Amino acid sequence: MAYQPSPSAAGSSLPPLSRPQLAEARRVRAVELFEEGASNVEIARAVGVCAESVRCWRRVWEEGGVSALRRRAATGRPPKLDDAQVETVRAALARGAQAHGFEADLWTLERVGAVVEQITGVTSSRASV
Repeated sequence: MAYQPSPSAAGSSLPPLSRPQLAEARRVRAVELFEEGASNVEIARAVGVCAESVRCWRRVWEEGGVSALRRRAATGRPPKLDDAQVETVRAALARGAQAHGFEADLWTLERVGAVVEQITGVTSSRASV
């Protein structure tokens, strides 16, 4: 089963974890499982990632401890869409292309870009889409 936040957190009034926070929570949970002696395959299954990711995390953890697996401030250009906008776009795309006025229910990069712009007002290059 993939990693899920504890039920008490899920039922609270706390906002849901962002993608980077969830990724860090998976790595921290992996460390707990490293310390319990779990295998990479067991950990991968438990936190919902591939075993290769766990092997990389284990190597980083062995060299730098749990702090080496903590989230660091992003470098470079900030993302054009925040987490809420990404979720809004995902929900819109899940309704299908025809729901957005396209003749065929087929997504192309151009169509996805048009829907992203329509929903968020953010224009993205074809490569970014």
